[in-house]
Amino acid sequence: MVPFKGSHFPKHLILHAVYFYLRYSVSLRDLEEILAERGVVVDHATLNRWVVKFSPLIALEAQKRRRPTAISWRMDETYIKVRGQWMYFDRAVGREGKTLDFILSERRNTAAALLFFAKALSNNGIPLRIVIDKSGANGAGIKQVNKILKRFGCPAKIGTVRSKYLHNIIEQDHRFINRRTRPMLGFKSFISAASTLDGIEVAQMIRKNQLQTQGSGFAQFAALAG
Repeated sequence: MVPFKGSHFPKHLILHAVYFYLRYSVSLRDLEEILAERGVVVDHATLNRWVVKFSPLIALEAQKRRRPTAISWRMDETYIKVRGQWMYFDRAVGREGKTLDFILSERRNTAAALLFFAKALSNNGIPLRIVIDKSGANGAGIKQVNKILKRFGCPAKIGTVRSKYLHNIIEQDHRFINRRTRPMLGFKSFISAASTLDGIEVAQMIRKNQLQTQGSGFAQFAALAG
């Protein structure tokens, strides 16, 4: 359950504001104005704090309630501007386009790929294969993972597939993330970017009907908060 103790606004109002921002193409100042027209006076800086505070917590709950996904992954990264610098948002989806995992990284190297795989394998188990692009870092990361699995006596070995056709599904899936982050005009901090992206991915999972919850998009989002 996500804690709301100490908040100066009602829980349902906070959740509505956070969900609306994560799901739709509005800026924080747009959202501040929308709320003001409905008689709710809240500063855009406060809205940002709500997003940064609650999005990662709700994302953790979403991972727990996500329906089982395919054992064939598609992995790729898209680019997110933070403090004026481009950073890498690594993502993986199943063969049907269902979201598996995601992580924001400052660099594109083997260490960053290993960090992503550690998180993704923990949440999703070991896949049969992973479809990647020509990225040397991702390929090297999978090789390292296989070495670690062998070292621990695991008979499973992750296959690596390089296919533009099979990889296209995740490139298309990036569009929702890019469309949503475009009005934000970049992030001022790494933590703010990572937290907001966590929430955007939850909104995307709800849209894809991936969670073991029912109701409207907001109803499912609110259910994750408990």
